[in-house]
Amino acid sequence: MRRAPADSERSQKLVTRRGLLLGGAQLAFAGVLGARLHYMQVDQAETYRLLADKNRINIRLLPPARGLIHDRKGVLLAGNEQNYRIVMVRENADDPEAVLERLAQLIELSPEARADALAEMKRRSPFVPVTIADRVSWEEVAAVAVNLPVLPGVTPEVGLSRFYPLGRDFAHVVGYVGPVSDYDLKRIDDPDPLLQIPRFQIGKTGVEAHYEPQLRGHAGTLRVEVNAVGRVMRELDRKEGEPGAELQLTVNHALQNFCEARLAGESAAAVVLDPRNGDILAMASSPSFDPNKFVRGISSKDFKALLDDPYRPLPNKASQGLYPPGSTVKMVTALAALEAGLVAPDETVTCNGYVEVSNRRFHCWKRGGHGKVDLVRSLRESCDVYYYEVSQKVGIEKIADMARRLGLGEAHDVGLGNVARGVVPSREWKRRVRGADWLIGDTLNAAIGQGYVLASPLQLAVMTARIATGNVVTPRLVRAIDGVEQPARSDRPLELDPDNLAVVRQGMFEVVNAPHGTAGASRVVADGIRMAGKTGTSQVRNITAAERARGVTSNEDLPWERRDHALFVAYAPHDNPEVAVAVVVEHGGGGSHTAAPVARDVLLAALYDGVPPLSAYPPSQRETIRHRFEGLDLRPALAPSQGRGQA
Repeated sequence: MRRAPADSERSQKLVTRRGLLLGGAQLAFAGVLGARLHYMQVDQAETYRLLADKNRINIRLLPPARGLIHDRKGVLLAGNEQNYRIVMVRENADDPEAVLERLAQLIELSPEARADALAEMKRRSPFVPVTIADRVSWEEVAAVAVNLPVLPGVTPEVGLSRFYPLGRDFAHVVGYVGPVSDYDLKRIDDPDPLLQIPRFQIGKTGVEAHYEPQLRGHAGTLRVEVNAVGRVMRELDRKEGEPGAELQLTVNHALQNFCEARLAGESAAAVVLDPRNGDILAMASSPSFDPNKFVRGISSKDFKALLDDPYRPLPNKASQGLYPPGSTVKMVTALAALEAGLVAPDETVTCNGYVEVSNRRFHCWKRGGHGKVDLVRSLRESCDVYYYEVSQKVGIEKIADMARRLGLGEAHDVGLGNVARGVVPSREWKRRVRGADWLIGDTLNAAIGQGYVLASPLQLAVMTARIATGNVVTPRLVRAIDGVEQPARSDRPLELDPDNLAVVRQGMFEVVNAPHGTAGASRVVADGIRMAGKTGTSQVRNITAAERARGVTSNEDLPWERRDHALFVAYAPHDNPEVAVAVVVEHGGGGSHTAAPVARDVLLAALYDGVPPLSAYPPSQRETIRHRFEGLDLRPALAPSQGRGQA
């Protein structure tokens, strides 16, 4: 049956409309799909390419070379040396414990070291290389390289490690580095990613610790391609790190070696300053130790020996050691009295051997007394009674103020980790620290550097330099960083009366150069470099009335730890100071007998820039001095000098 023409026409229009709708829908879908593909493949091509790169490229940190440290003459004090090490990546080792056992057959690797390595690998990401053995020999590296097919995950590497060519001479000044510990990470607020590298070395003490951020440098980067499971396929790019800053210190390596050699056998410290600019020319602490042992990993036996040594080799006695300064502080009391106008230079005090205050006797070191004493003589012969009497007029507050002006009671910022502040006592200090009121007896003790007063050799050297110049000498240990000179701040005047300073300096000159001076045996006879100084002997024990009645026991008859500390401070030339020095010998007995001879030798070594010539010493002492110098363990660079040089 044929359809009517009208029905056929309506059916054709309906089919055409449906086709158009369906075709339009298909075309719209294809357009949206095409637009999306264009957006993803063209407009967002860079973004997705970067995402893909992140999936196949790893970026690793490359440790930079640590900054070098030199002395004032350019001699290397801390450098870097290449060393071979063996590392392992846990992810690449099928059985790390078995691999370590096989490795132990090729190189020296104790069971303890293997256990430590396994523990370290468990703490780290499986793709992070962990150092298994450090400072291995070339023969051991070769043996490992030959056996790599049976040592999956193991790789020999060449790295840099710190070394100290002058060994123990600068152990306390330069310090040493060691692997980053959990304690180090905890005390750093925003740790550098470099510190996460296993066994990365950072400064632990001394300049190495204080200037750690500058010496560390900035990490480089290594881009490697890895497969789907993270194995390294190839190296894509390497950018070396930026080395740490180079430091030049103010110290003189030869003078430092002389100081260490001269102090050998004692528990002692010496500081040598240039009073013209505050440069620390030497800072010795005896006994010392080899810092290279800490870099390489000191043994328990060696470390215990250092800890058990009664002479305490680990602390820097020059900056951390605190001692009663004894009579070396009498210049402080004298200047406080003179500046307050409470004492005239020619005013005398009668010393009968003691004074009695508040039903207590305060004794002079000279049992029979000194008789009539003025200020210059009080310094020359170190009369205690003079300062007992004067201190009662002056009071502790003026004495404390003068002590602070001269550099005591201040933690001088010289670029070392721990610098002691010391104690300059006052009424407020005793209430705050001791919870007690100040007594007149406290003032008398403080006036002669006993009681609560504590100072470091560094502070005593600063005090001496300020008295010698009349300026606020500020100590400086770092001379330049990356060639940029660091400021010296030693030209501001103390604002003390020049006449008062002249009187005190005259007293210090007579200590060494006048008859009856307490350090007359340590005088210098060379023209143009006469020395001024002050002896000090500080008690570390109480002397009872019964002992005084039968006679005070001599230091030689006491156990070492109960003997007095010996101190001496000095500067030279007395009329144009170039060097200031402070020496403390723990339990050394009298300052004139023990500390003064050391200080004279050190001071002359600084002025002559070498072993002092015998002509600088009194003729009667020259043979003894010659034998002393021949017995010193000096480096070959420090040869006897024929003339004066610049330290």
